[in-house]
Amino acid sequence: MRDKNSAIVGGGVAVPLAVRSDELKGTALAFAGVLAFSGSFPATVFAMRGFDPWLVAVGRALLAGIVALVCLRAARVPLLPPRSQWGSYALISLGVVFGFPVFSGLALHLGASTAHSAVVIGLLPAATAAFAVLRAGERPRPLFWVACTAGAVAITVFTVSQGGGSLSLADVLLVAALLSAALGYTEGGRLARSTPGWHVISYALVLSLPVTLPVSVALAAVTPVTLTAASVGGFLYVGLVSMFLGFIPWYAGLARGGIARAGQTQLVQPLLTLVWAWLFLGERYGLATVLGALAVLVCVAVTQRSRS
Repeated sequence: MRDKNSAIVGGGVAVPLAVRSDELKGTALAFAGVLAFSGSFPATVFAMRGFDPWLVAVGRALLAGIVALVCLRAARVPLLPPRSQWGSYALISLGVVFGFPVFSGLALHLGASTAHSAVVIGLLPAATAAFAVLRAGERPRPLFWVACTAGAVAITVFTVSQGGGSLSLADVLLVAALLSAALGYTEGGRLARSTPGWHVISYALVLSLPVTLPVSVALAAVTPVTLTAASVGGFLYVGLVSMFLGFIPWYAGLARGGIARAGQTQLVQPLLTLVWAWLFLGERYGLATVLGALAVLVCVAVTQRSRS
């Protein structure tokens, strides 16, 4: 007889309703982060119309780091994490403070379209799940891996078909970007189990300031800067939203819902990015995009029904 405080999930396993509710809240928080991240590529394109791609990549971290420092100070919490955790924060910094912005920005600068970049990065949930197994000790169920693999295949087919069946240096950079993000997401989600999500990203950004500050100043001095509403708006978005605010619900969601499971909400990110690119950059898509969207959404639904 099933306990009234339990719910039956895939495989006939009874799960306490409190646990199930926590997972759903984690998924909702993760989706809020995904919604914020989905505007990153279009915003980067706008920012690079007035700033050097290296300055966009490093300068956004400087802007976010300054805001994080102010927030930590205002909350009257330590400005630095325990020294024993510095290694983990170094991995977060390498992944999401430096790696993803630099690699993805250079890919866009080399000519990768927002749409093409979005679908390649659509492989990120699969990479995050793999890192969750390696770094966070999670053990997703077989159905999870089936759905995750199906989503990755669907996105890969879409990407290759849109790219004419060939890969480029931009594709390699995008793969490096998604691997960097997966590492940073996993390590941050692991720390967020015991530390508030906004503390995690704040500490990673503050610890990066000794690099981001002088490099950004130097780049601003030697590269051309054109201040327009579009370029400044794009830069502010990637600095404040993509690099800081989006990580607050994202890390909290990964901690509550499970890194591998909640991370699958990012399968929706390429589709959202395509919408923003259509609205703000004037890009147009055909039937392949609609079919890809449906395939991805089905995979998301399956992964969310399979407990990790």
